[in-house]
Amino acid sequence: MVVFGLAGLLRIRRLKEERAAYEVVRARSRASELAAERHQLLDQLDDHAHEARDVRGIHALSAARASTSTMLADLEALALTQRRLLAEAEESHRAARREVRTVEKLEEKHDEAEREAELRGEQTILDELANRARGRLHREGEP
Repeated sequence: MVVFGLAGLLRIRRLKEERAAYEVVRARSRASELAAERHQLLDQLDDHAHEARDVRGIHALSAARASTSTMLADLEALALTQRRLLAEAEESHRAARREVRTVEKLEEKHDEAEREAELRGEQTILDELANRARGRLHREGEP
């Protein structure tokens, strides 16, 4: 049986696809972390347990809320960037998967052609054996 000539390319493309899949997982994980941080910051902004009782408390509460609000804006920008990175990683993975599938289809065709050649070879041997047997029977049946 002949070895598939593009086996090395197929291995490389599979490795590339695995790497792209890893990048998708990593990007999704980071997006999830950012979403959790955002949720936590929103909870801090909504937290009314810190009732200020004097002017200093009001100033401290205002500063804390302003800081949290700024952090939330920064986090939103990071989340937007992360969503873009995730979309790019997913597209890269889809492209790598298509490349793998293309070579896999060639491998399937190669394997099918090899099986057909093997079956043709077996059929040729069977035909030769049948012809020899008929020839013997014909010779033995002749006077």
